[in-house]
Amino acid sequence: MSREATIERKTAETDIVVRLNIDGKGDSSIDTGVGFFDHMLTLFAKHGLFDLEIKAKGDLEVDGHHTVEDVGICLGQAFDKALGDKEGISRYGFYVLPMNEALATICADICGRPYLAYNMDLSASQIGGFDTDLTHEFFQALVTNMGLTLHVRLLAGTNPHHVIEAVFKGFGKAMDQATTMDPRIAGVQSTKGVL
Repeated sequence: MSREATIERKTAETDIVVRLNIDGKGDSSIDTGVGFFDHMLTLFAKHGLFDLEIKAKGDLEVDGHHTVEDVGICLGQAFDKALGDKEGISRYGFYVLPMNEALATICADICGRPYLAYNMDLSASQIGGFDTDLTHEFFQALVTNMGLTLHVRLLAGTNPHHVIEAVFKGFGKAMDQATTMDPRIAGVQSTKGVL
């Protein structure tokens, strides 16, 4: 069974193509025009073992908001499409990830109910031209379009780069766990019979 998806989104603000293979090796080609964001998405793919290609053109002359948010929309839709009816997936994933002084915990539930709990208070407003508030916007767009419940908790950390990197790596690990096929699961992992 192929768990792959391609999502294309074109608006007056952005032009985005996302290609996702859930059962990949962590290979990626990311070009959003926002260098730090590209770095984080590359880390997500590598540590989640997802093959991921993202090509995005956005109105970066305004700022990175539309690009980052719309990539979140497309990636959420790609996961939702690639997972199909979600039969046989483990459904839950969680990871506590250290990155130097930073420690982040990520808990994911692929349940069809979008919800984001996010407690990140970052000391810097920008990293390499990336507005750190856009981290929240990315995850909000992704969970809404995937139907994912996601809890992002910062347990420790003072360096904003380390903090955000811990979150993206941990998100990759948690999503790898949640999307893993378990041969013991008949149908979906829910007493309701649907996700």
